[in-house]
Amino acid sequence: MTRTLDRRGALKMGLLTAMGFGALSRHAEASTDLQSKNKVVVERWLTEFWGKTYNPDVVDELAAPEMVLRYSLHRPRRGREDIKMFMRGFRQAFPDLNFWGTAPLLADGDRVIGQWEGGGTHTGLAFSDFLAGFLPTASGKKIHFTGITILRLDSGRIVEEVGLDDGVTALRQLGLLSNAQAEDDDDICAQYC
Repeated sequence: MTRTLDRRGALKMGLLTAMGFGALSRHAEASTDLQSKNKVVVERWLTEFWGKTYNPDVVDELAAPEMVLRYSLHRPRRGREDIKMFMRGFRQAFPDLNFWGTAPLLADGDRVIGQWEGGGTHTGLAFSDFLAGFLPTASGKKIHFTGITILRLDSGRIVEEVGLDDGVTALRQLGLLSNAQAEDDDDICAQYC
């Protein structure tokens, strides 16, 4: 059904535009476009940086030069080279390292939030990057845990990634935290420790 705008409707539309409501919708449209673009950047980051097949070039392409990466299990990383060095060491220790999304990405302004799970098996080099301890070469221990990550972008580049992970589970699985075996069979540690 097509509706013709009468004189009164046109007047109302003009009044709404004059009051700034037309600009509001244009702003909302631009914000939605920015959020969609940011989600595309983050989706690529999560796939190529944290995913099964690591692409080191993604750091130079998507990270701001002074990007900050923070997770509870590791010391904060600053800058592209430090972030690449971190991931290179993590993957040398855990060659099958893989994290994947478990829910659609959410975007609000310059931030994108992702929910994930993943892990790997320590079959590689010794690893001393965990804040809670050190793993000797090829311990054979497996980690599988979950988390939520918030990424902040500026001009299409990731400037900050802050993750809230289940580091206690990972540290228990690696034997770096006492009481490694969980009491509840439904607990993730009980399945993977």
